[in-house]
Amino acid sequence: MFKQVKSALFWYYLYKFRKRVILIALLLLIAIFANAIYSDIVEYLKLKDKLEFLELALIIKWMIVIFNLTFSIYLVLTLFKKTEVVTKNSIKEKNTSNNKKMSSRSELTDREKSFLHKDKLKSKADYLVDK
Repeated sequence: MFKQVKSALFWYYLYKFRKRVILIALLLLIAIFANAIYSDIVEYLKLKDKLEFLELALIIKWMIVIFNLTFSIYLVLTLFKKTEVVTKNSIKEKNTSNNKKMSSRSELTDREKSFLHKDKLKSKADYLVDK
């Protein structure tokens, strides 16, 4: 039974975070692929006797590998954090939307205003209960 619960939790989180998991897998695959390409480039440069480019190839390979690994680690660490971040711009947007709502209230018709001033609207069922 414990294995079934573990499996259910695994598949639930895998489905929930599938985009991020796919991105992490692709980044790690690119890092492995960069290592494979590097070995081919080294062989090619040795054949053409252009050994001055070996340093550049090594630097590029490690830049790709380190970037992909650090970005993957960042994605894993921020997997369960909330994505909602309150910024000054979002607060301003909320305030402007509230101001628009307030201005739209002043543009109400007389019939709508009469409904706003009534304390409680009663339905037929309320009248039957009052009797």
